[in-house]
Amino acid sequence: MQFYRDGYRPGDPDLRPAAPEALARPDDLPAEVDVLIVGSGPAGCVLAAQLAAFPGIHTRLIERRDGPLQVGQADGVACRTVEMFNAFGLAEALVREAYWVNEVRFWGPSARDRDRIERTGWVEDTPEGLSEFPHVIVNQARMQQYLLDHMARSPSRLRPDYGIELVTLEVGEGERPVTATLRRVETGEELTVRARYLVGCDGARSSVRRAIGLEMRGDAANHAWGVVDVLATTDFPDWRTKNVVQSAGKGTLMMIPREGGSMVRCYVDLGEIPAGDRTIRETTPEQIVAVANRILEPYSIDVRSVAWSSVYEVGQRLTDRFDDVPADEADTRLPRVFIAGDACHTHSAKAGQGMNVSMQDGFNLGWKLAAVLEGRSDPSPLRTYSAERQAVAQELIDFDRFWAAFVAQPALDPEHPERGGVTPEEMREAFARQGRYTAGLATRYEPSPITAPPAHQHLATGFELGTRFHSSPVIRIADAKRVELGHTHRADGRWRIYAFGDAGGAGLLDLARWLGDDPGSPVRRFTPEGADLDAVLDVHGIFQEGHHDAPDVPTLPEILVPRTGPLRLQDWEKAWACDPARDIFDARGVSRDGAIVVVRPDQYVAHVLPLAAREELAAFFAGFLVAPPVGAAR
Repeated sequence: MQFYRDGYRPGDPDLRPAAPEALARPDDLPAEVDVLIVGSGPAGCVLAAQLAAFPGIHTRLIERRDGPLQVGQADGVACRTVEMFNAFGLAEALVREAYWVNEVRFWGPSARDRDRIERTGWVEDTPEGLSEFPHVIVNQARMQQYLLDHMARSPSRLRPDYGIELVTLEVGEGERPVTATLRRVETGEELTVRARYLVGCDGARSSVRRAIGLEMRGDAANHAWGVVDVLATTDFPDWRTKNVVQSAGKGTLMMIPREGGSMVRCYVDLGEIPAGDRTIRETTPEQIVAVANRILEPYSIDVRSVAWSSVYEVGQRLTDRFDDVPADEADTRLPRVFIAGDACHTHSAKAGQGMNVSMQDGFNLGWKLAAVLEGRSDPSPLRTYSAERQAVAQELIDFDRFWAAFVAQPALDPEHPERGGVTPEEMREAFARQGRYTAGLATRYEPSPITAPPAHQHLATGFELGTRFHSSPVIRIADAKRVELGHTHRADGRWRIYAFGDAGGAGLLDLARWLGDDPGSPVRRFTPEGADLDAVLDVHGIFQEGHHDAPDVPTLPEILVPRTGPLRLQDWEKAWACDPARDIFDARGVSRDGAIVVVRPDQYVAHVLPLAAREELAAFFAGFLVAPPVGAAR
């Protein structure tokens, strides 16, 4: 973490000074904004937190509720989501508070008495090496509060406008073509706001989705589950591990410990229900707990308090696209309205991906809106949002359809195999196979203007094109500190260029000099005059040698030790050496001849190139970045 770049300032370094333009904005909703976000759920909070880094962009977030969410619904936080939270500077607090899911243990009918259960095995929850962060459990309300606090500390001082709902919207012409009619929930007063862009993060009953003529398509599976967060005492030995319990004819139970050391969430199979039967929703927490106790026999839980409960039916639904541009107009119209999260995809809780995928929707869209609104990029990246995220949502729907049905299957009775079911071995193997997906790491974006095809993938096989940048430790040359290279990536809208050096480093130094000095380099071409050298493209150099054998930092080319901020201080945190305990070149399959790895602002690998590929690197960025007018300052 860097601070004091603009001079010494006492107090909490996470509390950024408020930008003058933010202080000048009215507390009440104005008539015109740049981005209007409808809904402060997971997608809306991530999107707003990202845009809060740009005080020059006037963002407002409206929420129908009268305040922040208090009781969470979702709670599973995938490794990928923790990686994303790290880009906001929030991962350390998150993992300290969270429950860490280390193992999944399995229980099934006892061979001696099928009315009783016994432990049948276990698997590691997240396979070793997938991420430096764990799979954790924190309720949705806390996840959103982290982001709300981050927004409030940002230069934008962004806070939601509560108690306001969307009534209608229209898309017309002009600088702010989206006209939204809003209503104060308490008084019924209506007001009109014009925006450059509007994003609907307003849940499964989305008003924004209906306003742009989209429908959720899919089916319910007519299978119900009850869920309760309980504080209880028990003789069940695995109360503080994640469990899948299959009974003989009494249903399935999934148990996931919660943060705080005491609470546990129980997902209880309530069985098949007739189509259209709504009475299942009247199931009480006491009834859900009673089913859980029948499944757990000979063990039991004595519930002292129920923190939250719900009943839901498994179902998977998805919209055809995630913006307001019909497919036949995609080449002639730019999107102005987007939807994210449950507004465009819904599914069961079994895969543990709903909140995570919704947050990644917001993370994908936020940097693209910022780049376009700040004039750093042409609008083409906005066209990629729907294509990229709709494909991810479809994969989630397919996975969830399989997984919800699989988990609900009964345990196989060896004496009656004709009745169907799964064996303990099949259950364990299925959980182990799905580890990468449930960690949130299976996403791969297809080639587009912002993600290149894999022509040079062999130069860095562990940084697969279109997948998230898989971090690995390096040593910071300046102070010998061991750091995860991916942790240099902040949610600030900048692209990263990681230049992995050749043996001896001559090719890396040559590239660095070209990037910093040559008028044809993308750094020189797309950085506004007077702005910091790393304002648009943040370049890091990784030397094969150990940090004692690498060049002294002040001797490096300017791009690797740029003078930034109003005091023009040197940045000593862009030059890295191999960690002798885990060589990043070996760990990530990087060629010993060196390689360039380009990473998008949302942490996904966009390009892999040889160190000498000057023209290809420049051409890639020229495909969407906009050269600033001469004399334009950031």
